[in-house]
Amino acid sequence: MLLPFKHVSGAAGTFLWRRLSWAARSELRARVPTRGCGERNRRLEDFSARLAAGPTLQHFLRNASPPQETRPQLAEEPEEPEPYLTSSILEEAGWKVYLETYGCQMNVNDTEIAWAVLQKSGYLRTHRLEEADVILLVTCSVREKAEQVIWNRLRHLTALKSKRLRSQAPLRIGILGCMAERLKEAILHKEKLVDIVVGPDAYRDLPRLLAVAKTGQQAANVLLSLDETYADILPVQTSPDATSAFVSIMRGCDNMCSYCIVPFTRGRERSRPLASILQEVKVLSDQGVKEVTLLGQNVNSFRDTSEVQFRLAAAPGLSRGFSTIYKAKEGGLRFAHLLDQASRVDPEMRIRFTSPHPKDFPDEVLQLIQERHNICKQLHLPAQSGSSRILEAMRRGYTREAYLELIQHVRDSIPGVSLSSDFIAGFCGETEDDHQQTVSLLRQVRYNVGFLFAYSMRQKTRAYHRLLDDLPAEVKRRRLEELISVFREEATRANGAMVGRLQLVLVEGPSKRSAAELCGRNDGNIRVVFPDTEMEDGTDSGAVVRAQPGDYVLVKVTSASSQTLKGVLFRRTTLRESAAHR
Repeated sequence: MLLPFKHVSGAAGTFLWRRLSWAARSELRARVPTRGCGERNRRLEDFSARLAAGPTLQHFLRNASPPQETRPQLAEEPEEPEPYLTSSILEEAGWKVYLETYGCQMNVNDTEIAWAVLQKSGYLRTHRLEEADVILLVTCSVREKAEQVIWNRLRHLTALKSKRLRSQAPLRIGILGCMAERLKEAILHKEKLVDIVVGPDAYRDLPRLLAVAKTGQQAANVLLSLDETYADILPVQTSPDATSAFVSIMRGCDNMCSYCIVPFTRGRERSRPLASILQEVKVLSDQGVKEVTLLGQNVNSFRDTSEVQFRLAAAPGLSRGFSTIYKAKEGGLRFAHLLDQASRVDPEMRIRFTSPHPKDFPDEVLQLIQERHNICKQLHLPAQSGSSRILEAMRRGYTREAYLELIQHVRDSIPGVSLSSDFIAGFCGETEDDHQQTVSLLRQVRYNVGFLFAYSMRQKTRAYHRLLDDLPAEVKRRRLEELISVFREEATRANGAMVGRLQLVLVEGPSKRSAAELCGRNDGNIRVVFPDTEMEDGTDSGAVVRAQPGDYVLVKVTSASSQTLKGVLFRRTTLRESAAHR
């Protein structure tokens, strides 16, 4: 953490002063205007008083102390203000914050954590850009296109900043998240478009960084942590009336796939204590949330070692035919235990999880998903490629054959399971034959949902240092278009199998395309659209009602596309009642 010298006093200030060269000291002394001995003595006395009142060396050592084994769970802790920032600088009552989120679900959850920190410090939230005193962008760095969107947005916001009225406080702009971690130097010094840069593990520091920015200086904290999980911070939902919510259970990734920037922007894997996760799920249930998605960069690698007795637990094996680049991690409560406990909090709350790695699907997890009526029968199994040669170059830890064996095992264990996946088109050295193997995998598996992208090389990754990004952009684009076309064709067939069947749908609200229709998602996380009409209330002696956000309803599917099911309302129901009639 770099601090402006004028904000450091006490023993720490004395230490920094002594480290200055004789020439630097002389230059600083020369800058002090000479107005007579009395004035000079008064200034020296004032400076000595500030040194005595400032932070000691122990203050900085305390802040740099090793992490504790466990954190208080969602507890309110009084926080000491930094001694080098005055109360007038820290007091931001009434300042309005505008938050924009880009990228994955983890960034949505990060936005909620950042807002919880700022709200506690007296900031207000605004959804109108022109009202904002502070604009914060929570960013993604997984692909070049995602970063370019942020650069363009920053230039627009900088123009807005220059038009700020002199009667108003200066507009402060900040970059949060993965892009902040990856491009801190370019953002702060080269482009000079922002006031603060905050990495994914530094959201607790937001109030201090904004306070420093208020003095007219840039401020940054992009240090990655080996233990930060924000377990004691209860995220504030950005949409208070939402029927669903995200709960982060772990952060970081140890897989080190050759194409992936995540280990370098999010750090090493670390998991939240189980108790804090269950407490957050309980709070959301009490607030009326009907669906929780457990989040992590490698969510099913969850491993809670916060209690000594947890470290004696047996480690589950990897999926058959899968391997890792790191040694097996012994002990800790694993994902199957967490999934079991989370699903018991509220039998009428659906549980999902993302994003998993295919290597971490022991039979205990699959059996639990099949048995528990409120765990969604939907799995995300990122393949990335259908070619074993490319999978090896990607360091994925499995072959095409091992992946297909896992797919079959999943379908045997969870009949009717909905599958989704990720694919990269045009990875380093990919031949036309490699590409066609990916096309054939899409046809063979027939996913319900897919996320497909052209390869974008990222600095720091193994591919950047060891491989050649040798495919022209037009080849990547053509291959991506073919993958998308094949995926849509097969997904339409897969979703078409649901036509004529009843689907359990969690109502989210009005359809974006028509006020006369409602929309929601089924157990397989596929969007379902249906008319907003009266229906039988299957939960209350056959009364006639209209569906409301948060209701579970049965919808009879009448048509299907690659992305959407359409149908007609049948009746309102509950998770238990619906499961009993399967």
